[in-house]
Amino acid sequence: MGGVLAASLLAPNLGLFVWLLVVFLALMFTLRKFAWGPITSALETREQTIADSIRKAEKALEDSRQVQAENDRIRRESEVAARRLLQTAREEAEKLRAEEVLRTREEISRLHQQAQEQIGRSKEQALQQMRSDVADIAIEAAERVLRANLDARRQRDLVTSFLGELGSN
Repeated sequence: MGGVLAASLLAPNLGLFVWLLVVFLALMFTLRKFAWGPITSALETREQTIADSIRKAEKALEDSRQVQAENDRIRRESEVAARRLLQTAREEAEKLRAEEVLRTREEISRLHQQAQEQIGRSKEQALQQMRSDVADIAIEAAERVLRANLDARRQRDLVTSFLGELGSN
């Protein structure tokens, strides 16, 4: 019986072939309509979405490269401007320092000159005071010495000549 069953499966049967063909075609039609169509449509949509995403990513990458290049350019320009500003500030500071040193030296010179003038005036006043005191002492001494020997006119002449000698000394 096992041999008969095996032999009948291997023997061509036209009815079985037709039904297998009908079932196969119905299955293919059903799979195509309900499975392969949506699956391939979904795959194509997904493929299109992936391609769009890749294009967007490439565009974003290019845009970011442009932004990076622009940022680098702006950074370089800022560094140059900062160096120029720093150099200008240094030059201004040096100029102000030099001006301040000059003003200080001029002030010191002016104060020195004023001090010299004040010393000269004080010296002259001291000399005048000393001459006056010496003259008073000399007159008093001469008055005492000459009171007994000279009259008033002779005393004045003597004092005037003495004062003239003091002025030249």
